[in-house]
Amino acid sequence: MAHDFAPRPDAVPGCALCEQAGGVVLWQDDAWRVIRAEDADFPAFYRVVAQHHMAEFSALLAPERARCMDIVCAIERVLIEQLRPAKINLAALGNMVPHLHWHVIARFDWDSHFPQAVWGPRQREVDGGAPARLGMPLHDLDACVVEALVRRD
Repeated sequence: MAHDFAPRPDAVPGCALCEQAGGVVLWQDDAWRVIRAEDADFPAFYRVVAQHHMAEFSALLAPERARCMDIVCAIERVLIEQLRPAKINLAALGNMVPHLHWHVIARFDWDSHFPQAVWGPRQREVDGGAPARLGMPLHDLDACVVEALVRRD
C-alpha cells in the first residue's frame, strides 16, 4: 500500500517536505500526498502535504483549498468511525517546516499527552504502547484511509 517518494524537479533545496516523504506515503496525486507520521506516541497521526512547495494555505486557489479540506475531512471521518477518539486535532502550523501541510491526529484520553497538545508536555506513560491501544492494526487503519480517499475521487 505504501508509495515510493521521489522529490519533484521543482523541490526547494533544504525543505524537509520537498526533499523527503515526511512519513509513510499512503496516497498521492499531482497536488497532494497523504502520509502517516511514524510516531510511537501518536500512531493515528496523518499529514496532508502539498506536493508543490508553498508556505500558506491562502496561496491556493479556492478549488484547491476545497480539495485539500475534502482530503482532511475524509481522513478525519475515518479516524472517528474506526477509532472513536476523544478528539481529532487539526493543525496547519508550518513554523518549523514552512511547507503547506495539515496534521490530522486522533487523540485519546489515554494518550501520553492528552489533554495537552502532541507537542506539549507528556502527561503519562501508555501501558503496552499507543499502537496496541488503538483497537486495530495500523495497516488496517491505513487501508481504511486509502479507501476513503480513493472513494472520494
